[in-house]
Order: sequence, then structure tokens, then C-alpha cells
Amino acid sequence: MVRANGAVSLRELARVVQTSEVTVRRDVRALEAEGLLDRRHGGAVLPGGFTRESGFPQKSHLATAEKTAIADLAASFVQEGEAIVVGAGTTTQELARRLARVPGLTVVTNSLLVAQALAHANRVEVVMTGGTLRGSNYALVGSGAEQSLQGLRVSRAFLSGSGLTAERGLSTSNMLSASVDRALVQAAAEVVVLADHTKLGTDTMFQTVPTDVITRLVTDEPPAHDDRAATELQALADQGVQIAVAGAGPSGNAGGDPAPAPPGRRRDVSLPGPRRQGPGAGPLLRPAAVPGEQPPGADRARVADLRRR
Repeated sequence: MVRANGAVSLRELARVVQTSEVTVRRDVRALEAEGLLDRRHGGAVLPGGFTRESGFPQKSHLATAEKTAIADLAASFVQEGEAIVVGAGTTTQELARRLARVPGLTVVTNSLLVAQALAHANRVEVVMTGGTLRGSNYALVGSGAEQSLQGLRVSRAFLSGSGLTAERGLSTSNMLSASVDRALVQAAAEVVVLADHTKLGTDTMFQTVPTDVITRLVTDEPPAHDDRAATELQALADQGVQIAVAGAGPSGNAGGDPAPAPPGRRRDVSLPGPRRQGPGAGPLLRPAAVPGEQPPGADRARVADLRRR
């Protein structure tokens, strides 16, 4: 399966071979010891370390349920009449499919797949960057893409990547993709990162978004055994990143805390301290506030609860 797809999740492996994730994890360790694959948190990939990047067909089969849940949650942050940028990736493509229902939206993107998902959307304007087509992920990259973003100002950027750590932030394996993502960040007042739990704690070659620039992370609930993902979430929250968990169930918090969101709904963890509102200054292009935004200092215990579970 790894040879065919380039990457696979432990959850998918367990389902296909009809066994437990514990058994799959043990066998993956044995295959890694033989040099046949590299383990990743929540999955496995072909050997290659920091420099390898799976193509779109391989990525599209990895953590599909998690990406769907993340896209559903991320779409709830987008308001009618807002102007945003959406980067390339399989998770952002899922987001774009949901944004087609938001009227009056303006979406700036360097992704052909994002543009295609919005091509027939009613009252959604799509603005594409210039640049050179990178066939592995159907994205426009290079100086043409970066120059077309100069002078742009929007309220939010939605980006994905190959890995996310509290130490370096979001990263990717390709230098050209990283440069365009940095240009997208420069255009936005807020940065929202979409990353499933398999990317938490993974570090790749080129940094795209430093942790102190990330406003919010939208992710899925880490498996109970994935201590590293939970630890990384806590570290990100400690640095002021707001954590929104898709599909989060009841937290079991005691002491009169507000009731947690039901499964599939948004659950934010907002921490004290000012967040950087993106590089640059100047008026926003059709800014929009997020209704129901939690105040700073709200509920650190929810991230800690993820770690406990």
C-alpha cells in the first residue's frame, strides 16, 4: 500500500487488514527497521527523510476522514463577503469545496484544484496568481506567483503543509512551494493552518509559517495513544496558537467550565497574550470578524484534556 500510494495512515491500514492499530504499529516498526518505509506520526511513507514529498495522488489517500472534518470546521470561520487566500494542498482543496456555499466570497489562490472546486460556485470570485505550474500538486509557483501577490491585503490565509512543530511552525519539502506560501502569509492579517494529527511533530526542509505568525490551527482529535501529537498541540497552545479541534467529543472538564462543543463542532482553545496579526500594515480588504470568538485566556484545560486522553 505504501509503494502504491506513497503514504498511508495506520488507521487505514488497520481497517484494510482488519486488525488493531497496535498490531499495525508493531509491524510498521519492523518494516522501518528493514529500511522498507519511514514511520510518521499516525502513518508511514516511503523512505526519503526530509527531502521526499509525496505527489497529489498519494496525499489524497492519506487521512481522508480527518481532512474532511478539518475542512468542515475551517469553513465555519469564513463569513459572507470576506476576502481570503487559500494555498495549495489536499486539505485546502476540501475546504474550497465547502467555500462554494459562501456568497460574496473572494478567494485568491495559487492552486488549480482550489480554483476548480470554486469554478461554478454562485457569487464566489476566484483570483488566481500567475506563475509556473508545478504538476505534482497542481500549484502555481515561482517569481510570477510571488509578484502577483504584492500589494494584496486580505483578512485571512488558509494554508496546509507537510509538517507542523511548535519549534519551527509549518514547513514543506519543496522550496518553490514554501516561497509562495510565505508570500500568501504576507498578504493576510491572520493565518489559519489546516493540519491533521499525522503532521503534528513532523518537520520538513523549508519553513513556511513561523509559529509566532500562526493565529489558529485547525486539526483533528489525536488518537488516544498518540502522545507526541498531544504534546505538540500543548506546545503550540503554550505559544499562543488558538487550537480548533474537529470532531472533538465531550472533554469531561470539571469545575463549571462552559459545556464543550458536541462532536463535529468547533472547539477553540484561546490562550492569553497578543497574537501577531500578520506582517505589514494597512486596511484590510473586506475584513470580517469571526462570530463567537473566544476571549483571550479561555480554557487552557481543553488542550491539556486532549493530552490526558
